[in-house]
Amino acid sequence: MEPQRLLLQFLRLLLLLLPTIICSSAAYPRTMRYGMVERYSTITITDSGLPPEFVTYYYEQTLDHFNYKYESYLTFQHKYILNSKYWGGANTSSPIFVYTGDEVGIDGDAISAGFMIDLASRFKGLLLYIEHRYYGESMPFGYTEIAGQNSSTLGYFSSSQALADYAQLIIDLKRNLSAESCPIIAIGGSYGGMLASWFRLKYPHIVIGALASSAPILYFDDITPQNGYHVIVTKDFRETSENCYNTIRQSWFEIDKVATQANGLMNLSNIFNSCMPLYSSEELKNYLGIVYVFSAQYNSVSQICDAIDTAPEGTDILGKVARGLNASFFGGQSCNAVIDIKPNNRSGWYWQTCTEMVMPIGHGANDTMFQASPFDIENYTRTCLDIFGVSPRPHWITTEFGGHDIKSTLGNFASNIIFSNGLRDPWSAGGVLQNISDSIVALYTKEGSHCLDLSSPSPSDPDWLVSQRDKEINIIGGWIEDYNNAKLGSKMNKKIGF
Repeated sequence: MEPQRLLLQFLRLLLLLLPTIICSSAAYPRTMRYGMVERYSTITITDSGLPPEFVTYYYEQTLDHFNYKYESYLTFQHKYILNSKYWGGANTSSPIFVYTGDEVGIDGDAISAGFMIDLASRFKGLLLYIEHRYYGESMPFGYTEIAGQNSSTLGYFSSSQALADYAQLIIDLKRNLSAESCPIIAIGGSYGGMLASWFRLKYPHIVIGALASSAPILYFDDITPQNGYHVIVTKDFRETSENCYNTIRQSWFEIDKVATQANGLMNLSNIFNSCMPLYSSEELKNYLGIVYVFSAQYNSVSQICDAIDTAPEGTDILGKVARGLNASFFGGQSCNAVIDIKPNNRSGWYWQTCTEMVMPIGHGANDTMFQASPFDIENYTRTCLDIFGVSPRPHWITTEFGGHDIKSTLGNFASNIIFSNGLRDPWSAGGVLQNISDSIVALYTKEGSHCLDLSSPSPSDPDWLVSQRDKEINIIGGWIEDYNNAKLGSKMNKKIGF
């Protein structure tokens, strides 16, 4: 049973960490984190967890940047990682590329965001990866996990506090390295990409530009249709195979029908070869939903559809779906670890979605290949009250960072942001897909998946991905050149008395 136990542990971690949205529950859309599962295997890891050029440090970070109460001045150990392998040094004004840490510990981002290493080697850059407060080791109040905390300690857990963390740490680090003249470029993916773009908007005196990959900054309020995420998942499957799409669409009814029969749950357990007996049809449907959105988000739909389409003649609908599950990233084991992850008080991301990161994602009965699951803010709020004792603020993000009428508002005062997306990524529904100005640009590919451009470049990369990265490199190079020219001009003006 050891392989099954290990798979179950992996799936539990995966479901907490990957940034997929699962709307199987009308009460609470489930969010998980930006994954780089396939990319981990391409890097040699030392016993310490990171290649030797990645060096870990800790910064004494301010707990509360926005108040002046006694506890605001408390501090915590804030983890960050430096890689100076390619850095030209402070005297050369070489750039500093900052990864805006997201909803996991920073080590995984340092390993996985290989495009940053490529940028550093091209521009002689210093790499700085900053962990997001309340994730990984950067936990205030001496805690090691979210479980057991409440609003008295988690009340300092927000995107605005995280951005202020990044600003304070960067300023002090540049001073300590005598690198005040080195330009800062923020880079992030998914939630980290949102933070990178917001960092540029809120702290333009610190960061000269931002690359925001797969950043759904428009998935708030009513800016993006609630069903946008699942519409793209459906489109990915339907474009791959009409038969596959129809099979999945019909399967939900079949699962419910079998579940109501005598020994129905036992029969479903056997059909889908679950490691543990199923206790409800919802458990199975939620799990299959996870499999489908993961496959769409990371461009592995064809594995499922190929298995469904090549089922032997006479295979019924559930038999075909079971074949698809077995062929997916989650399959291939002696049994399937069907688990139902519910909102809980052990995840930092659940805290964030219960406070400010309220993305109203849902879908109706006939607009996707999934069963109806409309977004319900009242049930959502009750869930958050149950697990954390807090009510969400669904409009705060657009109040703090904007989003409505983004073209005119950002076009009037912002600059130097790249919003990159792949249109096969369901999160692109909430992304910026049109240029806002000459310097706030949208780079997207029809074939791309979630945060793919941030992965390590490979000789096998398709031309469209190479082209997307080349455009990003050229734009970032232009930012650095403009910064250095402006600095040189300032020195010249000082010399001649202006």
